[in-house]
Amino acid sequence: MSNLQKNNQFSTEDVQIESLSHEGRGVARINGKTVFVSGALPGESVAINYTRRKPKFDEAEVQEIKQPSPNRVEAACNHFGLCGGCSLQHVDSDYQIAHKQAVVLEQLSHIGNVQPQKIISPITGNIWAYRFKARLGVKYVAKKNKVLVGFRERKNPSFIADIDECLVLDSSIGKRIAELKLLIDSLSIRSKIPQLEVAIGESESVIILRHLENLSTEDIALLDAYSIDSGIVILLQGGNINSVTTLHGSKPNFLDYNLPIEDIRIQFSPMDFTQVNPEINQKMVEKVVEFLELHNRDTVLDLFCGLGNFTLPIARHSHFVTGVEGAQRQVDGAIKNAEVNGISNAEFKCIDLYSDNIDYAQLSGKYNKLLLDPPRSGAKEVISSLNMDKIQKLVYVSCNPATLARDAGILVKEKGYMFKMLGVIDMFPHTSHVESVAVFDK
Repeated sequence: MSNLQKNNQFSTEDVQIESLSHEGRGVARINGKTVFVSGALPGESVAINYTRRKPKFDEAEVQEIKQPSPNRVEAACNHFGLCGGCSLQHVDSDYQIAHKQAVVLEQLSHIGNVQPQKIISPITGNIWAYRFKARLGVKYVAKKNKVLVGFRERKNPSFIADIDECLVLDSSIGKRIAELKLLIDSLSIRSKIPQLEVAIGESESVIILRHLENLSTEDIALLDAYSIDSGIVILLQGGNINSVTTLHGSKPNFLDYNLPIEDIRIQFSPMDFTQVNPEINQKMVEKVVEFLELHNRDTVLDLFCGLGNFTLPIARHSHFVTGVEGAQRQVDGAIKNAEVNGISNAEFKCIDLYSDNIDYAQLSGKYNKLLLDPPRSGAKEVISSLNMDKIQKLVYVSCNPATLARDAGILVKEKGYMFKMLGVIDMFPHTSHVESVAVFDK
């Protein structure tokens, strides 16, 4: 028994939940101290068990719901609560997106001290089987003589959750978790497989099996038979990203996805970064093109362009577009995608936009519109250093409300932009992850 338990710090208490934290936990106040309660919703009266005491706040879990919220729903997944892949399945989907919008607006106000002139309707789609990219942990547990495949446990992120299916993964993989556990358990190196990477295209589902020791001939035969039976392409990765091969040692084929309204087909390697939710990605691309208000005289700069997900649709509506990406592998893919789609008014440059040695002169002066789609760390370095005098319209796609808020503050207060519009994007239903799109005009 721990000292915390001996001191009765894990005691039960009845509380009223006041609000929802950014990551989706209920917030209560007991004797002036904040308590974050996993599984609780605003307006609920609940009995809680304390799980951790800290000087400035406590953490707890719901033991009993005495007065439920009208926004509470029954979680569809049997593994909800154990698996850390989802945190909001107990919340009505409309309330989820409303909460995410409130989080973004609160961060904009608190961090950037800015607010948009207009809030547009959220970009939403299917809330199940939406995920086409994922990284699943694998663990052989000797004590249980069992293989686990899944996301990390919610309470213990160092452990793999023991699940048999995943409702947010595309069903080609999500419905086969139990099968994959048995498959890996049948291999001679089951204890030397730490990870499965999932990548799904328009017509194929791929699993990249990371292995720390060489597979036997029998192992390859088992994987080959499963691949044929299931229709899932299995690739092997014994080293870095360049080591990925088919089961028989050849180079993997490309996958693809379509952006129908723009008549664009994006080819990608199973190892490449792509958006996890193809339905939302299509809608997001359409909105970004709309918000840029493109004309055939516009020259556009697309920073953090990846494989050309936004760049190529932009090229359909503008005079010229330059895409910039820090990874040469992605730049090479973008150039190939431009060729595949017959697009000649787009160029791509490999520049590390977080480097201290960027020649910003080559990115300044000839563009009148700008698209930013940075990683979670945001685009502070870019917008602080880039000469944006001629850029009349800027669209910012964000995956982190905090860095969007910081950067929006810079754009408005230091760069002379008006914050015209904001909309949230439900790229990851049932999670606390928030994406959004912001529009700025000179």
